[in-house]
Amino acid sequence: MVSPIKRILITFQALTVISVVSCFAQSSPYIRVAIIQDAVSLSLKINGSYEIVDSLSQKVLSGGRNLKTTVTSYKYGILIGGMNLSCDKVFIKTKDVESLIIDGRRFNGDIQFVKKDNSHLLVINYVDLEDYIKGILYHEVSHYWPSEALKAQAIVCRTYALYQMQENRLKDFDVTCDIYSQVYGGKTSERYRTNKAVDATKNEVLNYQGKIFPAYYHATCAGHTEDASLLWNIDIAPLKGVTCGFCQDSPHFRWHKVLSLDEIEDTLIKSGCAECKNIKNILILDKDKSGRISNLNILTDKKDIKIAAKDFRNMLGPNVIRSTNFNVKIINRDAVFEGFGWGHGVGLCQWGSYFMAKKGYTYKQILQYYYPQSNVKTLGF
Repeated sequence: MVSPIKRILITFQALTVISVVSCFAQSSPYIRVAIIQDAVSLSLKINGSYEIVDSLSQKVLSGGRNLKTTVTSYKYGILIGGMNLSCDKVFIKTKDVESLIIDGRRFNGDIQFVKKDNSHLLVINYVDLEDYIKGILYHEVSHYWPSEALKAQAIVCRTYALYQMQENRLKDFDVTCDIYSQVYGGKTSERYRTNKAVDATKNEVLNYQGKIFPAYYHATCAGHTEDASLLWNIDIAPLKGVTCGFCQDSPHFRWHKVLSLDEIEDTLIKSGCAECKNIKNILILDKDKSGRISNLNILTDKKDIKIAAKDFRNMLGPNVIRSTNFNVKIINRDAVFEGFGWGHGVGLCQWGSYFMAKKGYTYKQILQYYYPQSNVKTLGF
């Protein structure tokens, strides 16, 4: 059996070309997930045999069976229990499945501890791609959803992960474990029905013109998905946006939020907009074809400030301003937002997928609807 460390090196070589014909033809890929990015200390528990390996030299530094301890850094390296390891990167490699527990969460695969420049710890899970998808699917959709919707989501998550592996192959990790990549909880987050959907679509990915692309997704589009080129540097047919008549019964179709202008000022200033003082009004400048706002005008007592709606949303928080499809009015010193949908709006509308599956659409029909001109292909590992 090829070790995860060797497999990830093979994977990087294969990822230099992302054609679905040749990508990963020799080996099942491992993905590198940053599960903790800035820890002073953390708990580590291992049930079974293990080895601690220097990441650079591949020298075995220690080993044994069963371990329960804390991990911190010190002046010359990393401290694992009573072991002072004079290196900045170490692997914990285990032979027993499901034997690693970090801060109470169970993980498959291997773990790498990296001492950062600020002496805090970065923790990376090297995990088989299919196990990774199993560890995120429960967080992205309900495991009680129709099986065809779960299958569609599994393929979308797998495609997005493979794209990020290619994009980040020269970095310390491929993805994070939060909403800025895909929410990942390791083995602890697996459920029977989501695992079944992953197994049923094993190695299936979306491709466009023979290449994997970033298969973005969001909770609810509220009528029309977004053109990715308006948000990011990608302009391809599957991500140009489509009309969606399926998600109107989503619990996130409409939203309402009231924020004081003082709250908005404080948040914008802390996020780098130093001129956003003494806000008097917030005006919508323009909208795109999907109905989402492109730019806002922040009126202060001294000047008008043009700000992209996507930046405004990110500054205030994507769970506060749920989408850029909203109207806003000022009442006294409160900004009253009435909005539609949840998320950036690009790619798969998850609640649209749910209702399509309820109507009898297959997972391939769902994917072809939300990603026009794309195809589902099975990669040979």
